[in-house]
Amino acid sequence: MSHHHPSHPFPAPCIIDFGIIVNAEDMKRILNDLGRVRYIHTLDGNIESEGEGWIVEVFNDPSQATIVVNRSLYLNVQSFDYLQLQRSQKQEAYFDLIQDRRCLRLIPITYSSPIPDNDSNLDANALEAMVTQVLAAKWDMQLDDEDDCPF
Repeated sequence: MSHHHPSHPFPAPCIIDFGIIVNAEDMKRILNDLGRVRYIHTLDGNIESEGEGWIVEVFNDPSQATIVVNRSLYLNVQSFDYLQLQRSQKQEAYFDLIQDRRCLRLIPITYSSPIPDNDSNLDANALEAMVTQVLAAKWDMQLDDEDDCPF
């Protein structure tokens, strides 16, 4: 049997908007960026549970479980065969983690209001006054805690 090794290795995959990810490190990178999600857990196409939560941890460990509880998601990429990237009819991305007949769909929760500019709703004088109050309160607390204060 002859093995032909190409002189140039194949390039790494390039997946844009749609596709299937099987590499565990690629799955971790994608999932780490999601933040707050809506999740739908299905088994054999039937919804078992759904809710909202924060992705707290994404890891790759064959001895630990994926856990979704108390609005927190601890995702072990070893719990899944692959991650499928898709788009809804509204062109919003969602992510299906697939393992046999199980699917954990993650739908990122995006905020409709844009992040405010630095100049909007920020009064520098009010901010300075708040910082001054906090520092003064901390100084007062430190003085109260000192029993041997000479003054």
